[in-house]
Amino acid sequence: MPQKSKAAEQNRRKKPKWQQTIAKERIEILFDEAAKQAKKKNLDLSNRYVKLARKISMRYQVRIPKHLKRRFCKYCYSYLQPGVTCRQRIKDKIITIKCFSCKRIIRYPIGKR
Repeated sequence: MPQKSKAAEQNRRKKPKWQQTIAKERIEILFDEAAKQAKKKNLDLSNRYVKLARKISMRYQVRIPKHLKRRFCKYCYSYLQPGVTCRQRIKDKIITIKCFSCKRIIRYPIGKR
């Protein structure tokens, strides 16, 4: 089995810090644009922006922030705009979100951290 050099091994790991910061900024921008397009009822474009943001986060190994992660369906990756693409209900310290495109239910607990 051939030996791998350290430089080649490091290139396969994490991306440089400056690339990760740019990726985080772009993810924020894409979610802002997705929100604007969802308000204009252009749902295909907003879903495309979410998929691009996910792709960037996977490529540059950056986590999508929690407040943005709850803005898209974890099953079909469509943008969730309450009243337009999803229904939100709060009951017994649980937020229940029903996606209109895939008809799945996502639950998030509310409570102690």
